[in-house]
Amino acid sequence: MGLLIGGFSIVMGIAILVIVFLWVKKKNNSSGYIWTILHLLLVSVAFYFGLKGIAFDYNHPMASEEISLQIGISGVVWALSMLCLVIALFSFSKERKHSAS
Repeated sequence: MGLLIGGFSIVMGIAILVIVFLWVKKKNNSSGYIWTILHLLLVSVAFYFGLKGIAFDYNHPMASEEISLQIGISGVVWALSMLCLVIALFSFSKERKHSAS
């Protein structure tokens, strides 16, 4: 479990640093970069709730319900993160249309 959390954290940290670097370098279309960072943060929250569901003590009297709740929260947060990603993609594509004309 420690390696999974460590690996995810390293990859997510690198991705966020790259996005911040590109944002500072380009200095345009801030909304696209903000939505992308929000997507990565929400994916991290979804990952956290997913791990809580996986690592839950299955000997607990209501383990099934608690695990289902954690996985459900993870799924909802993941869906919100995907919405942020789609908004970011629309934002980036809209910016390209303006700069081309």
